Amino acid sequence: MRVSIKTRLFRRKMIKDTLGELMPHQHLVRCLSAFDLTLLGIGAIIGAGIFILTGVAAATQAGPAIILSFVLASMACLFSALSYAELAAAIGGCGGAYGYAFAGFGEVFAWIIGWDLILEYGISVSAVAIGWSSYSLDILQVLGVTLPEHLVKAPYQGGWINLPAMLIVLALTGLLALGVKASVRFNTIIVFVKLATIALFIAIASRHVEWSHWNNFLPFGWNGIVSGASLIFFAYIGFDAVSTAAEEAKDPQRDMPRGIIASLIVCTVCYIIVSGLLTLVVPYATLNTASPVANVLLTLGYNVASSLIAIGALAGLTTVMLVMFYGLSRVMLAMSRDKLLPASIAHVSSRTKTPTRIILLVGSLVSLVAAFLPIGLITEMVNIGTLAAFLLVNLGTITMRYSHPELERPFKVPGGYLLPALGIFFCLYLMFYLPWVTWLRFLGWMLIGALIYWHQLVRTTKKA
Repeated sequence: MRVSIKTRLFRRKMIKDTLGELMPHQHLVRCLSAFDLTLLGIGAIIGAGIFILTGVAAATQAGPAIILSFVLASMACLFSALSYAELAAAIGGCGGAYGYAFAGFGEVFAWIIGWDLILEYGISVSAVAIGWSSYSLDILQVLGVTLPEHLVKAPYQGGWINLPAMLIVLALTGLLALGVKASVRFNTIIVFVKLATIALFIAIASRHVEWSHWNNFLPFGWNGIVSGASLIFFAYIGFDAVSTAAEEAKDPQRDMPRGIIASLIVCTVCYIIVSGLLTLVVPYATLNTASPVANVLLTLGYNVASSLIAIGALAGLTTVMLVMFYGLSRVMLAMSRDKLLPASIAHVSSRTKTPTRIILLVGSLVSLVAAFLPIGLITEMVNIGTLAAFLLVNLGTITMRYSHPELERPFKVPGGYLLPALGIFFCLYLMFYLPWVTWLRFLGWMLIGALIYWHQLVRTTKKA
């Protein structure tokens, strides 16, 4: 049974007849342009990283050299983005890295990477929802509205439930269930809002630069730069979610590489400029706050602009959740089609053309995680899951070139095997700097996945 599943998926992707085996009503709609895909990537990337983690990493890990941390993290992402672009153009499908792993390595590795992506996307949505809750409460407080503490704090904080975090996930669940075009329109509007707030910060902060703040440019040395890169790597999570939209792209062979690479470049430039200005305007040690960008403007006396930045941050976090949620639903759709998850959840609504069963299931589970679990426990799992996914995508690019040189590649990573190999090296290098307890929890998650895979394999074999 395992061989037939592999053959079916491989044929589907190699011939680019991605939906050949599916009934017409199960098709997703091809409605996304390269511009839509780029904005999806920006929507997923620019959020907690630029509005929260930038200041924390500068204050505790890298100092003004945080800009070098962003460069280091972006290099790992760039090599991986090129590999994603090559495989997305050549193979396609709605499963992203899961589909590439199936084509390059077979069913077992596909399950590993798919289970890993469920961790990455699901935990990202929960973690960002908790951050969204904190920002929304701050804005409500400014407006004179105070919610009961037991409704805005998880049990570990002494409350009953983090209700705002739960409600925003459920709201996005409803939006995604309405259809991908409605979600893309919403994402487009919000992306322009947060880019406008970033431009506002740059315009104000650039008038208050003090180069003396960079006199001690490397307060934590090289280890600080690498540790900072490992921490702010979370800021880059999201561009890979673009690859899960291949089945809904109008021209995936052309538009997927453009969307992935363009979104990464735009966001990297924004990160470097904002982090550089933050450390040039105030001493880096003062940036260890939940909202460093807004706080810097408050320090400079721009109260109204600070409030606008807070609203932009809230908008940014919203689109991050939306796109990561979207990616999660598409990965699970691909896995359920291949019988690695229950096939019953793969149903696509004939009215909205979305996998509504998966969206509702995931929305319910993720909202509960956001409502009741601590943010520290769940965020530390995201980076290792993402790095593992990137590593396998780079490895898959090399493997597919060796095993299937005849495969048409509309986009090809330049430099032969060098750049994918560098992507593997940078991912391993950053993973080495993650805490050992994160590794233990990651291995525990993989063990749970192995048990589920074995159960599903046995069940499928019995039915056959």
